[in-house]
Amino acid sequence: MLCLLLLGLLAAPDDTEGVKLDAQGHFTVVYRNHPLTVRNEKILRGLIVIHGQGRNADNYFASAMAAAFLAHAMEDTVVIAPRLSSAEGRGCQDKLEPNEVNYRCSGDSWRSGAASLTDPNLTSYDVTDELLRLLASKAVFPNLKSVVVTGHSAGGQYVARYAMANRIHESLGIHVDYLVANPSSYAYFDDTRLAPGATCNEMGECTGPFVKYTEGRNCTTYNNWPYGMEGRTGGYTKSESVDDLKRQMAARPVTYLVGQLDTLPLAGFDPSCPAMAQGPTRLARGIIYWNYVRQKIAAPHKLLVVPLCGHNARCVYTSDAVLPLLFPKAAP
Repeated sequence: MLCLLLLGLLAAPDDTEGVKLDAQGHFTVVYRNHPLTVRNEKILRGLIVIHGQGRNADNYFASAMAAAFLAHAMEDTVVIAPRLSSAEGRGCQDKLEPNEVNYRCSGDSWRSGAASLTDPNLTSYDVTDELLRLLASKAVFPNLKSVVVTGHSAGGQYVARYAMANRIHESLGIHVDYLVANPSSYAYFDDTRLAPGATCNEMGECTGPFVKYTEGRNCTTYNNWPYGMEGRTGGYTKSESVDDLKRQMAARPVTYLVGQLDTLPLAGFDPSCPAMAQGPTRLARGIIYWNYVRQKIAAPHKLLVVPLCGHNARCVYTSDAVLPLLFPKAAP
């Protein structure tokens, strides 16, 4: 039934819109179910979904629309899936329209707010900044009260770091929640990691403390951005202090969605030593990081182990456990 539903919700050409990012006319393409500049009094909430490393925003839009259908939220929710395109090469050879922004493909890339290749003053996080401003416009969406920003896999990396880094959260006049789904890595605030030999279970209970990382001499980049705070020399976060990032992260409503079955090194799993320092699987890394931010910065974040889901955005976003988080019934 759901497969047939998704076939009917595949993105069509008229589902796209160019979102202007600066005075020079640079833009990013987004998929959306309602126009972003046409007044709509029916809209109560927004959902921004960040794609994975394949930059397949159309597929993520289809999954988000399937979730909206199941939640009976298609008419009162603006669903948006931006395409963070890259024609950098090295596996990223997207076709770009004139003035469409070209983002970095790997390393300190679109996942972590890096400066674009088009203009060093434009970063990948500026896209979500602009989308939130559009949704917060009372002239267009007078009854919209809340927005959920979510991403899966590489998109989960994007959202986890955007939640701590963005500088507009408190000024929007609308409530924003962040749902971080199955990323391969997170940004730590200090040089500690879970003690060697310690483990965490699906209830979130860990058997050991966070201690100074003992393999720093052999894994010299374990604390470099985007895995840690060192080396933030460019992009969206370059001017933000570690204390500011801690304060912002602790104050923002974040929920970590980790698939109960996301335990295999598949689909772009990061096996590098900085990532392995955070845990052996995506499931473990999410549970460990949730413990870390609660202990280190007293963040009242939430954790949901999504039953019977592996590394699959469609499974996560259409889960009965996740639908109420994507489409909250009442605006805060």
